[in-house]
Amino acid sequence: MKVYVFPGQGAQFVGMGKELYDTLPQAKALFEQANEILGFRITDLMFSGTDADLKQTKVTQPAIFLHSVILAKSLPDFSPEMVAGHSLGEFSALVSAGAMRFEDGLRLVSARALAMQKACEYEPSTMAAVLGLDDAKVEEICASVDGIVVPANYNCPGQLVISGAVKAVEEACERLKAAGAKRALLLPVGGAFHSPLMEPARAELETAIQATAVNSPVCPIYQNVDAKPYTDPTAIKQNLIAQLTAPVRWTQTIQRMTADGAATFVELGPGNVLQGLIKKIAAGVVTEGKQTIS
Repeated sequence: MKVYVFPGQGAQFVGMGKELYDTLPQAKALFEQANEILGFRITDLMFSGTDADLKQTKVTQPAIFLHSVILAKSLPDFSPEMVAGHSLGEFSALVSAGAMRFEDGLRLVSARALAMQKACEYEPSTMAAVLGLDDAKVEEICASVDGIVVPANYNCPGQLVISGAVKAVEEACERLKAAGAKRALLLPVGGAFHSPLMEPARAELETAIQATAVNSPVCPIYQNVDAKPYTDPTAIKQNLIAQLTAPVRWTQTIQRMTADGAATFVELGPGNVLQGLIKKIAAGVVTEGKQTIS
């Protein structure tokens, strides 16, 4: 069974989506519609901006969403049987699977990015990548630290990202290295995504999500909060709201999808991060990547 997965923040690169824009009239029309909705020419930043331009959360998230969704809409053989997305990629997956209109998904992603960027201003916060320890040990050490520090991304076995207040994350990193972690490295991010410190963003986004029409997707979407498949619009909305303060259970998601019959995973959008993670989670599956239809 072929399934489609959609990347999250960090996959961006200058030039992303330009070939779609230049070669497909329907893709160009969607990009131009996005420029109008956002109120600025995000295509200029995507195609010829700088790395610093693209690293702004308010730009990064809609840029990745646009590349992924417009690519999916441009593929003549796009007929998913399962979909999933890593963090932000969950919105790309939902729109691509017909659960949300393109313009509604873009507005939500833009609102999400702005709310997350704003939430980062309340308290100094960060994230750190932890390599070489099992998940249970990382969870145990985070729980032992005073202050807010929690697992945020279960990316693959032996690779977990933690998130929280700066001092708590730094303390956790020291304890994790003492416990045998190969690396516990602070990441150059704007704040503590997928942690309780995103509560202001979650509360702000909840109103927008509840006001957005969500339909049953054409296939199950395996959502980040619990790695289970969903088609019910009410449940999908609740999981999207919970996602901002809950960890991304990517390891568990891929395990569940393979248990349910997934054999070929196609990553749609910029970068190839998800393909690498999937190979480490599920030995023997086929992974492919597409950044354009050619």
